[in-house]
Amino acid sequence: MSDARNIKGATTIRTYEELQSYVRAFAEGHLNLLIVVGSGGIGKSRSVRDALNGREVCWIEGNASPLGMYMRLFKQPSDIVVIDDVDSLYRERNGVRLLKSLCQTEDEKRIAWYTAAPPLRLENVPHEYTTPCRAVIVSNDWETLNRNVEAVQDRGHLLVFEPTPYEVHDHVANWFEDGEILNWMESRLHAIGRPSIRHYLRAAELKRAGMDWTRAVTTDSEQHPRARLVQTLVLDETFANEQQRIEEFVRLGGGCRATYFNWKRRLGLTGSIGCDG
Repeated sequence: MSDARNIKGATTIRTYEELQSYVRAFAEGHLNLLIVVGSGGIGKSRSVRDALNGREVCWIEGNASPLGMYMRLFKQPSDIVVIDDVDSLYRERNGVRLLKSLCQTEDEKRIAWYTAAPPLRLENVPHEYTTPCRAVIVSNDWETLNRNVEAVQDRGHLLVFEPTPYEVHDHVANWFEDGEILNWMESRLHAIGRPSIRHYLRAAELKRAGMDWTRAVTTDSEQHPRARLVQTLVLDETFANEQQRIEEFVRLGGGCRATYFNWKRRLGLTGSIGCDG
């Protein structure tokens, strides 16, 4: 997933409450452009839908092309457009040009398509029009590929959504009905490096089919030897302090101090019992 440390100007948020507060501020007209980046399966799109519930929204997702989006915005006029997981738009020149126009700070944005395009004539779409639309962009990744993409980003608020496994679990517990799966997942949260709502849904599907639903989740500590080592050291109360754990991690070939803390963060073990630093 994207890391705020690698995205210039990004703000990291950790909770669903924070995410919805930004989307509500956008819906109320306080924000012109909102870009939400985070790994798949953590409910970014659903959180945006919930916060925009009751609003008229033009929702563009999937394999939309820049020309297709240009036509859609004309044929489905709205004050709000959500561009959901359409990474091709900011990777193509025409897509970036369209986004720059759409994300202007003016109340009325002037959007144009200057090249010849038969679909425009067939669908009676002009080569230029204005729209009051403000945009939310939801993406699994965001790369500042060039100055034009950076210009889009600079027009709004770029959020990197990184909920911990515990935050995702608490969010799922609000609506997920299978207590057995919830309890089983809760006992393993410390070892899950990349949380996902899909873990719970896949487990429920397997359980309904009478299959081994515990296979729906493979924890980072099961996948990676460094993760297993960090998990073991953090939970070992015989160490007097964090420095001793780091020294043991390095001695056992896990890597450097930074690697220890990177895995600890991924596993959601910050502030764990038996850890003082």
